[in-house]
Amino acid sequence: MTNQALIIDDEPDILELLDITLTRMGISADRAENLSVARKLLATNRYQLCLTDMRLPDGNGIELVKEIQHQHPQTPVVVFTAHGNMDTAIEAMKAGAYDFITKPVDLEQLRQLVTSAVAVTTTPTAVNVQESLIKGQSPAIVNLREKIIKLARSQAPVFISGESGSGKELVARSIHLQGPRAQAPFVAVNCGAIPAELVESEFFGHRKGSFTGAQKDKPGLFQAAHGGTLFLDEVADLPLDMQVKLLRAIQEKAIRAIGDAEETKIDVRILSASHKDLTEAIANGEFRADLYYRINVIDAPVPPLRQRGEDIVLLAEYFLEQFAQDYNDEKAPLTENAKSALLNYDFPGNVRELHNILERAYTLCDGHVIDALDLQLNVLPNSAHLGAAPGPGAQPEPRSNTATGYDESIPLDDYLSDIERDILLNTLDKYRWNRTLAAKALGITFRSLRYRLKKLGLDNDEQ
Repeated sequence: MTNQALIIDDEPDILELLDITLTRMGISADRAENLSVARKLLATNRYQLCLTDMRLPDGNGIELVKEIQHQHPQTPVVVFTAHGNMDTAIEAMKAGAYDFITKPVDLEQLRQLVTSAVAVTTTPTAVNVQESLIKGQSPAIVNLREKIIKLARSQAPVFISGESGSGKELVARSIHLQGPRAQAPFVAVNCGAIPAELVESEFFGHRKGSFTGAQKDKPGLFQAAHGGTLFLDEVADLPLDMQVKLLRAIQEKAIRAIGDAEETKIDVRILSASHKDLTEAIANGEFRADLYYRINVIDAPVPPLRQRGEDIVLLAEYFLEQFAQDYNDEKAPLTENAKSALLNYDFPGNVRELHNILERAYTLCDGHVIDALDLQLNVLPNSAHLGAAPGPGAQPEPRSNTATGYDESIPLDDYLSDIERDILLNTLDKYRWNRTLAAKALGITFRSLRYRLKKLGLDNDEQ
């Protein structure tokens, strides 16, 4: 079946240009010079796409966007805006527009946008995408899933808010996988993990010889995500000067690599997230208000785990099944006391903390059953100590780094991992890599030994 589009503009030359362009793409088009004609056509035809100008003789294009969103929610609407008028574009996308394009029209950009928009109505949504990524049946998660379905059908920038560990990247992936860009790249980047002096090169790429050490051309994250989705996690951590350049890239849909004389058009959907309150960051001068309004066209809050009720047990059971598969072992069930303890715990670290708690309990529990004590929910990391606690007013005895042999130039986690690795290798060598005897000698379970070997990259059976 031939796809059909409705194009609305009061300029005959624009209508002619759009009609010719769509026809060459195999899309038949009906023309309307105002809202009245457009409404009559919409009442008698089913369109796979609508292209409309914002300023029309008998009204505003946003009125039509809202009407189509209500009466024909399956039809994506692309709006034309004047160059640089991002406020109008944002208003249109908040009203439900699929995307926008500026005048004068770039035909290559128009063709890419039309292809993407038509795919919304012609490509089946991936089956069970949300269920495979976002587990749970709580009202908060059901509402989030419903919102994701709507967000996937738009190209509007989405800001995913929520506490650390609540699953913001899973929401971003679900939006991507249920939209027309599902077969294109999904590129996720933690903005706070990139050194400030490298952030521009990482985002936009660079040309050979553009700075010391640039020995060859290097594409950036925008180029890697071309045609797909770029997820900016912890976007609040971007340096202010980079925020300006990101804003321009979003507005102009173009980037300039370091050392390049010309801009390159990009086709990327922007999703972003942060556990920080961006309005507070704006008040503190740490985040640009204009960038905030560009990336937060639509807000998608992710509920913390403590507000998800029985989802906690559902997620726990899912994680335990995954651990059993990963270690080729039987599943360790939760006792009723363990389930009750999980339901009454606050989970400040959310789903990520639940995963870590269960992995530790699965590894160290006795008898392949996880009880409340195995979860260690009342043990806070900062409260762990050796020996008896000092009495009131007593000062802890200072420990010498020289006495412990710890070199402060080495990160503590790396230092402890090296010690654990040496102990495991020496014990395994002693027992000729008989893991059962080695685990017994170390006073740990066989499962715990296997977990530690995997964590340290020593689980090669050929060793």
